[in-house]
Order: sequence, then C-alpha cells, then structure tokens
Amino acid sequence: MSGRARLALCATAATLMASGALLPLVDPATWFVQAAILLALQSGVGALTRRVPLARPVTVAVQALVTLLLLTLVFARGQAIGGVLPGPDVFREFGLLLEAGGNDVGQYAIPAPLSDGIRLMLVGGVLVIGLAVDALAVTFRTAAPAGLPLLALYSVAAGLSGDGAGWLWFLLAAAGYLLLLLAEGRDRLSQWGRVFGGAARAPGRISGGLETDSGAIAPVRTGRRIGAVALGIALVVPLALPALDGGLLDGSGGAGGSGSGGGGTISAVNPLVALQDSLNEPDDREVISYKTNAKETENLYLRIVSLDQFDGTTWKTTVRSIEDVPPRLEDPPGLYPDVPRSEIQTNISAADSYAQNWLPMPYPASEVKINGRWRYEPVGRALVGDRGQTTRGAQYSVKSLIVEPTAEQLANASEPPRQIAEEFTKVPGSLPPVVASEARKITKGSSNDYEKAVKLQNWFASEGGFTYNTQVRAGSGPAAIARFLEQKEGFCVHFSFAMASMARTLDIPARVAVGFTPGAAQADGSMSVGLRDAHAWPELYFEGVGWTRFEPTPNRGTVPDYTRPDTPSDGASDPASPEPTSSSAPSDVPSASTGCPPDQQKQGGCASSAPAIAGGSGGEGPPIGMIVAVALGALVVLGVPLLPMLWRKRIRAVRLGSPGRTEADAAARTLAAWLEVTDTAWDHGITPDESQTPRKAAARIVRIGQLTAAPAESVHRLAAAVEQVLYAPRPQPTAGLGDDVRRVADGLQATASRPARLRATLAPRSAARVVWAVSDRWAALKERWSERIAKRWTALRRPSRPSRPSQQEG
Repeated sequence: MSGRARLALCATAATLMASGALLPLVDPATWFVQAAILLALQSGVGALTRRVPLARPVTVAVQALVTLLLLTLVFARGQAIGGVLPGPDVFREFGLLLEAGGNDVGQYAIPAPLSDGIRLMLVGGVLVIGLAVDALAVTFRTAAPAGLPLLALYSVAAGLSGDGAGWLWFLLAAAGYLLLLLAEGRDRLSQWGRVFGGAARAPGRISGGLETDSGAIAPVRTGRRIGAVALGIALVVPLALPALDGGLLDGSGGAGGSGSGGGGTISAVNPLVALQDSLNEPDDREVISYKTNAKETENLYLRIVSLDQFDGTTWKTTVRSIEDVPPRLEDPPGLYPDVPRSEIQTNISAADSYAQNWLPMPYPASEVKINGRWRYEPVGRALVGDRGQTTRGAQYSVKSLIVEPTAEQLANASEPPRQIAEEFTKVPGSLPPVVASEARKITKGSSNDYEKAVKLQNWFASEGGFTYNTQVRAGSGPAAIARFLEQKEGFCVHFSFAMASMARTLDIPARVAVGFTPGAAQADGSMSVGLRDAHAWPELYFEGVGWTRFEPTPNRGTVPDYTRPDTPSDGASDPASPEPTSSSAPSDVPSASTGCPPDQQKQGGCASSAPAIAGGSGGEGPPIGMIVAVALGALVVLGVPLLPMLWRKRIRAVRLGSPGRTEADAAARTLAAWLEVTDTAWDHGITPDESQTPRKAAARIVRIGQLTAAPAESVHRLAAAVEQVLYAPRPQPTAGLGDDVRRVADGLQATASRPARLRATLAPRSAARVVWAVSDRWAALKERWSERIAKRWTALRRPSRPSRPSQQEG
C-alpha cells in the first residue's frame, strides 16, 4: 500500500472515530453504518482521482460532486433527474429535510429519534467533515490542520450531549487524529533533513533521549499555532452550544451574591434561558418534596425569583442590593393589617440533582431557617446563594403567609406608591402598539385596575381562544409578544410575559414570577414537585394587598380564589409544625402532573408539561465516574501544555548525569553534553545545522546567540571535546562539561528577550525529537512485523518434501 493510500485510510478512520461522539445523541445508531459506507466511497473516489493524477482543486471538486450524488441517491432519489442527477427539486428537498431536522433537534430530548431530517444532518455532516479532512491531510498533504474539522465535529457533539462519558469519545477522537499525524509524520519530517547531533552513534553513547538517525525539524511553529486554535475551539465551542436536556434553572446557571456582611449586590442571569427545550424534558423526576400544615395546597406556589425588568429584549431580574438573612422577614410591601391572613409552616427538602442558586419558597415568606451561605434580596423577597451556594440536597423550613384578600379589597385598592409605579410600569418604546391597544380593548368598561386584571387573566385563560402549545418557538423581544397575540399559541412564558406587558401599558405595576406549582400529594402526606411542575406567572401590585398572583395560562396551575366570587381560601390547619421530610426519592403514588403517555412525553406534547429545572442527571448527584472524568480532564488540560517542558528537564538531567567509569562512558557523556548545548541553542531559536563541524557550529552559536566571555569559551571548549572524542585514537575524558553547558545556557538566557526565554522554557523547540522518535519506533515496529509475516507466509507456501522409502520396504 502506498503512502497516500495509507494516509487516506487513516483520514477516513480518524473521521469515523471523531464521529463516534455523535452516537449518544440519536437512537437507533443505524445512521453511523450508512455514514461509514458513504465516507468510504468518498475516500475511494479521492484515491482514484489522485492516481490519475488530477490537479488538487479538481480532486476535491470531484469528491464533492460524488458526495452530492450519494446524498441525492440516499435522501432525494424521488426528486432527482433519472433518480440520480440532482436538480432544483433535490435542493428543495434537502432544504425541507434540514429545516425539519433543525426543528427536531430543538424538540426532542436526548436520545432523539432518527428522523429523516436528523439523519441527513448527521450523515451529511460526517461526509462534509470527511471531505475536509481528506482534502487537507491527503490531497494537500497537511495533516496537522485536519485536526480542526475533527475537533469541530467532536465539539458539536460534546456541546449538545453533555454526556458523562464524553471523555471516552474525546480520547477516541484524539486517537484518530494522532493516527493521522503518525501516518503523515515520517514522510513530512524527512523532507526537512537531519539535525546535527554529533557523529554516528557510538557504542555506549548516551542518546538525547529520543533522537533518531533520520529525524527532521518538525514544523513546530505551525503546530503550536494549530494547537492554540484547537484548544480555544475545544474550550469555547461546547460552552456556546445548548444542551438538548438543559433546564430552566440549570445548575451551572443562576446567580450568586457578592460580598460579605450586610452589603453586596446580586446580578442574576435570565432564569428563563433554555425554557422551551426544558418543556420537552421526558423524565419528570422529583426535585423537591415538602410537608405543610396548610389546609389546601392548590395555591401553594413555590416562588423562586421575580423578573421585574423588561428592556424590550427580554424580562430579567434587576441588579439589586442583598443583605444577611434576618431572623424575621419584614411584612410584604403594601399589605395592610385589615387583609385576612394566616401563617403556615412548610418543611422542604431539595433533591441532590436540583442545584441552582435561588431558593424555592412559598410567597410571601416571613421566616426562613436554612444552613449555608444564603443572602436576602428585600425587593423580590428572595434568598440567593452566595459564593457558589446552591439548593443541592438542602433541607430548610419556611414560615409564610396565606393572604386572603377579597375582590372588594382589590377593587378598592388605592394608587400605588410613586416609586413602585415608576419602576414597575416601565414599557420599552419598541413595544408594538398592538399590545397596548389590545389591552385597552379587552379591559374596556372596567371601573378599576382589579377588574382590568381579571379581564386580562380570563381572556388569556378561557375567553380569547388561546391554546397551550409547547412547540411554538419562544422568540425574544417585544415582537414575540405581538406574534403570540396574533397566533394565540404558546406556553407559560408567553402568557405571563404578555399579561405583565399589557398590565404595564394600563399603568398597573407588574412583574413575572418563576417557580413551581404545588406538585402532587403522596401517600405519606408529603407533596412531590417534579420537573414539569415548573412554571411562570404574572404578579400585579395592588396597594393594601401587595404583589398578587394571577394565572393566565390555560390548563396550568390554579386560578386564584380572589379572582372568582364565592370561593373559599387556603388557611392553616392545626398550628403544630409539620414533620420535615428528608426523602428526595419520588413516591410510589403517581404524581398528578405525570398523566402523560411516554410517546407524548418524548415530544413534549402534554398540556401539563412545564419547564425543567434540575441540572443533574439523577437523584443522587453526579456519579463517581463523572467526577473522575472531570478530574482527569482537568489534569489533561493543565498537564498536556507542560509536557514539553517536563520532558526537556528530564532529558537535561539524563545528559548531565553521572560521568561513568570507562572511556566509552566518558565519550558518550561528552557527546550528550554537546547535544544538550545544541538543543539549548535550538530552544532559543538557533536551529542546528548538521552540515557544519562542531567547531563551526560552536562559532555559529556564539555569533547568533551573542555570547561573550565565559559562555563563548565554554561553547568552544565543548566543541573541542567533541572533536577529541570523535577523532582521537584514545579519547580522554574532559572535566567540567556540566558546568560549561550551564554557562552556555545562562548566556543564551541573558541575551534573549523575555518572550524568547518563556518560549524556550514552556515550549522548547527541541521537543520535536519526541515526534521523530515515535515515528521511527512506529516504522521499526511495522518493519519487524512485516518481516515476521513475510517469513511465515513463505513457510506456509513452501511445499513439504516427500519422505524417501526405506530399503526394507523395497
């Protein structure tokens, strides 16, 4: 097999090994076999065109054309001309399939079903990456840059999956890339010539560690640049890609307070990021369990945080001051003493898989008992973790108020305070006029803000013809609200955002709350809150009652009692505190929110679906395998860049080690010392030149390195010692070789710039000897096995001689 044929085979193998990272994304994995067959055909076409030979760009063009024909044959044969040739209908079909595949990627959780659109995206993507790798590594003979498309393929898979075993796929992809480099390395390095390292290898000589007789100067500068770019892509791309199973309040998201004591601020990221993907979460695992002494729990929403700033792009949390959690929280703003209320106690346990920075609590809380680093934000009446504190496995007790306003009290509410009115009725100028005009149309004839709020709620929930649909794209900004009002399809984010925006146009202070609906009752008397119990709802302010919950989303949560006439309100049962529950495992009794068939759960089509909250993968926290994988990954990221420096230090210690006892030992130590000098000069930018004698090489090092006095004398002394070892009948040991080498190194360091010194230390050029040694040993291993196979094959083919008959038999 020729060198290019081997290289093409390795390029195909490397692409398939990197493509393995895509396997966990889709079920079944039959697409991989199809991709492997088409990739082999694509590579074979490239091998044939290179044997013709054709010009390099023509070779790539022919491969691209054949790839298009193969994709047409597999995915759009019915639209092709004669069933083979691609025409306008074929490209139209490709567009439709890719659009459908994109929708499927946003809709399904991992592992997604293998639809035609997803199959085209996977197979087509592998073929495009394979074409790029084959063109770079084989056609243009530059294997090192071929690692970038391979890295891109792996990064897309890693960013989408977030799989705990992703490090195995990384190792497989890296092994494929190294295989490609090894296949190309020996031929490429041999074009650069040999590096001077003394005379022919003598018996007993101490080698440079990994130097060879046929080494070459590798393109170290290009390799470093490619490595830097590859490392940047590896770190950035997975962070920029959304995971298909991301949650509303993923464990890595959220906000944390800063500072200590009673001051500091809190800056929260938008907790509604990836909400729609979370709506399609197929597993409704428990994230919170609680016990309460409230008589009724249907209105006991667990509020996490409020979004009170609408800037025209999205609703988000305002940056506010935080303080230590007081023993007793002050009364909610705007709540008058004549409004009926009762206090309940709720003991809450968060699952180990539920890790985010905001603390779910009934609203409004009056007292919170919890261990850990938690801070209090008074305006939103929320608790937030400080310096990495999360809810993972937390157990805490909350006393909260059940506020029971009457419709009359809400209708007779006075004007809100000026500060609240100014802050919570702000509407961006970019808000489409249809939002305000529709709000006025719906609330026409209302005599007060309460009637307006109830009419808005009822219009969204029942009278306006709206449909709860998790498949509608969320969009962003004010245009998304206008689109929602026109299409009348959406999920809780659409309904809460639209109602809050409309209320603000009517000068009613409004904000959006994020949290959980009450969950489902269990056999032991506790309540279980699952992923699909997450929710968003609007809160409107009425002076005398304070911030008041409304429920505009149809078929989600419960409509508050104060918006319905003649309905009872929640209250506390016997004042005895409820028993805390520490179980984070779901009860055997089915949750009321989980009456959805598995196939509809897969597609997020259930009307009871809600945003996923937990960022973990199970109920017991990260598995030990994931922890070990992350630790190993960190060691690799931190240790790999230091390997050249560590190898260089080790080789220097070996070369300047014990002088030995025999004349052969002395000769070997002299040659090792000279090799150390030439490598040190190489690390500082003075490339070795094997064509020169030791004396001329020493003069060149002195001239280019600008060495003076003692370092220059040391170089010439070492060169003389090398000549004496190489040419004297009986070489004599030379004293002080190690000191001379160190003086030369100090001299080169003194004349070099700071960047050059750092480069010589952290990324020594002489580390290229590792590549040469690996290439030589690989070649020797192949040659040895080839000889063994040839001998065995010859022995098998050699006919056996017939035995001579004995004389007795004659």
